[in-house]
Amino acid sequence: MERYDAIVIGAGHAGCEASLALARTGNKTLLLTISLDAVSFLACNPSIGGTAKGQLVSEIDALGGEMGIIADKTALQIRILNKGKGPAVQSLRAQADKNAYHIEMKKTLEKEKNLFLRQGEAVSIELDKDDKIVTTSVGLKYVAKALVFATGVYMESEIIIGKTREKTGPNGFKNSHGLSQSLKNLGIELVRFKTGTPVRLHARSVDYSKMEIQKGDEEISTFSFMTEKPIENKSVCYLTYTTPETHEIIRNNLDKAPAISGEIVGVGPRYCPSIETKIVRFADKERHQLFLEPESASTDEMYLQGFSTSMPAEIQKDMVKSVIGLENAEIMRDAYAIEYDCIVPTQLSPSLELKNIKGMFFAGQINGTSGYEEAAAQGIIAGINANLYLKGKEPLILKRSDAYIGVLIDDIVTKGTNEPYRMMTSRAEYRLLLRQDNADIRLTEIGRRVGLVSDERYKKYQEKLEKMQKIEEKLEKKVKINENLINFFKNHQENPPKESIKYKDMLKRVNIDIFDINKEFNLFDEDYNLLEKVNIKIKYEGYLKQQEEDIQKTQANEKLSIPADFSYENIKGLRKEAIEKLEKIRPLTIAQASRISGVSPADISILTILVKNAKKDKKI
Repeated sequence: MERYDAIVIGAGHAGCEASLALARTGNKTLLLTISLDAVSFLACNPSIGGTAKGQLVSEIDALGGEMGIIADKTALQIRILNKGKGPAVQSLRAQADKNAYHIEMKKTLEKEKNLFLRQGEAVSIELDKDDKIVTTSVGLKYVAKALVFATGVYMESEIIIGKTREKTGPNGFKNSHGLSQSLKNLGIELVRFKTGTPVRLHARSVDYSKMEIQKGDEEISTFSFMTEKPIENKSVCYLTYTTPETHEIIRNNLDKAPAISGEIVGVGPRYCPSIETKIVRFADKERHQLFLEPESASTDEMYLQGFSTSMPAEIQKDMVKSVIGLENAEIMRDAYAIEYDCIVPTQLSPSLELKNIKGMFFAGQINGTSGYEEAAAQGIIAGINANLYLKGKEPLILKRSDAYIGVLIDDIVTKGTNEPYRMMTSRAEYRLLLRQDNADIRLTEIGRRVGLVSDERYKKYQEKLEKMQKIEEKLEKKVKINENLINFFKNHQENPPKESIKYKDMLKRVNIDIFDINKEFNLFDEDYNLLEKVNIKIKYEGYLKQQEEDIQKTQANEKLSIPADFSYENIKGLRKEAIEKLEKIRPLTIAQASRISGVSPADISILTILVKNAKKDKKI
């Protein structure tokens, strides 16, 4: 048996971040994957980021992760979503080069000195005291103290197109056999979920003149705080729509749709439904938006976002040709649904460690989540905590007020999920604080503390803080009232001040931002992104202060920990449902207990008193 400090099973987005986090903190790490050709593969949409997901990518980056760096390096187009709305819901999205992303991430893994990348299918897990023994399909055995499961959608997966079922993974890659049963043998509860992906079309067969062009931003932001070279928009995307004919074709063939007929038993994502589900659910809607996006600069394949389906191939052809601009479309790859096994995530602690088996961590779609970004976010936390476990240290648990990553993990381990979980801004109660632009300010110190933030990154972060401080100092200066100042305010539809005013106070006017001030008074010579960060910080100062006060009010319950051996069984006044849920989840704090579905405020009041008394008795 070959011995390692840690083994990571699966080299998707979760597995890559977990293995890099482990290797970079000094652990001899084996990354085991079914296929080296599937490393960090963008199996569905060739994009990184999006609403709330962009925040996750920058948070991964701030902690010392890799996804943002590779996304910036391989972006074909990049733009801010929800630009017309407030900063709390703005997110960065990049159209990534699918092939280049895989190549760049694989090269990064190969260059990491403590990381050993190995093709091989894990088929069973055995426990020997603290050791975890992984056996592959060809009989090789590997042993380690820490094990991270990041198997994605590959466990006992099946591709479904109409009545055709094929036991394979995404994109025709080999799937995983045996691991599901091995997990069941360890007492781990599994469920069956489903997701899907649209058709791929040949670029030459599309009539772009009938579609609306979607260009990238002129002022280009980045995911990674390490990216210095400006990103160029190399491609454009296109917006088109379904037609009444599309809807009629689908309605006439609903009996052949596995997602509708009940042939698919796995639960699909509510927020990313198949096109046939959309037609049934929104029966009165005349048309649905679709986006045509490039897969890579090295191929002519185009991705039809919003057109996920598991209809038979011959019907897919008719459906596609009924879409505006796709009358002569050539399908290169059929759309499909995929069913797979995943675990019930409430079996995990907030560190993503299995509650009943120490040193075994789970990350990514195996935890019932969807999306590359959600997977990578869990991956870096699982990797960090596997390292801390190996070193005998307390785990890193990000709070809901710390990061979107904290919201994501708290949601799945506390509430569970009955469908593939997707991160959204509405899930984060402190979303104005958890913006994409300030992810490094929130998390870089944490990443440094756990050993992932390099000297180079940390130096750059400190330099940024110094630059921001100098910008804010300049904004503290006052401008005397004069004709130019009065005209400046009038030109921006604001009432002029009656006396001298600080630049900072000008920023608090609705129609004036830091760029207007800089254009008029020529104060700064800093880049766009840095000025924008200061602009948001000052403009929303009052709202931010209110959210910080709200966080302070909830901190008492976050700090009130529940003893690991606390018994809920015989507590008078707790309802039966609450006792069952509390025993199953075993919350770490009163705050976490309060977020469990089925535990009422009255239950929390009783529990708080008893926990405080138990702690007092122990002190006595």
